[in-house]
Amino acid sequence: MPRYLLDTNIFIYLATERDQISEDVYDAISEPDALLYMSVESVREMVIGYYNKSFDIRQWKTAKAMIEAIEKQYYIKVLPLTDQIIKTFAEIKSDVAKGHKDPSDHVIISHAITEQMILVSSDTRFPHYVKHGLELLYNEK
Repeated sequence: MPRYLLDTNIFIYLATERDQISEDVYDAISEPDALLYMSVESVREMVIGYYNKSFDIRQWKTAKAMIEAIEKQYYIKVLPLTDQIIKTFAEIKSDVAKGHKDPSDHVIISHAITEQMILVSSDTRFPHYVKHGLELLYNEK
């Protein structure tokens, strides 16, 4: 069974702008045996975005309702951070892509590498991390 870790942008597209997800990516994550996950770091980003109105995710009346919808409406399991993920983060952080300084992205990438999941993202800087063991399903919008 393929296990996919959805980047924050992919979940937002899934919830608000489905047409921003390419057909090949949507087909892969929609397969009946596909298991979908999100890092708690992505959820943290979304809560901050909710309160800052950074994302168009106002379909939920509260940030808590948004979090609950991730698992109950979209059937995506939210995974906690572990010490091993943070150790991977520390290793990656020492060799970050030039100009890519987003620590949340680094945590999400570390989560995928540590848990040996396929990371689904639209971030053009993520392919740099393949050399660190990242398996990436790139969503070309």
